[in-house]
Amino acid sequence: MSQKPMTKTQLVAAIAEGMDCDKKTADEFLGTLTSIITGEVAAGGAVTLPGLGKFSCRARPERMVRNPATGEQFLKGADRVAKVTIAKALKDVINA
Repeated sequence: MSQKPMTKTQLVAAIAEGMDCDKKTADEFLGTLTSIITGEVAAGGAVTLPGLGKFSCRARPERMVRNPATGEQFLKGADRVAKVTIAKALKDVINA
């Protein structure tokens, strides 16, 4: 499990090979996909990539948190966070 994560360059090369196109086209595809997902999730929507998972935005209420350095507790305001739910198909492949 100590394998390094795939870099963007490696991902672009793999996409180019899989799509049988040049790396510039694959890089544009990856950039466009990232922009679409980012824009939709930031607007409060969700995007499902079949076989991979669902990207969505979740609202968190205001809550009490603790500074680990000082131990001081304070009220943190409500915010929104990105959430990724992994698809069952991917879980099944991983656990096979």
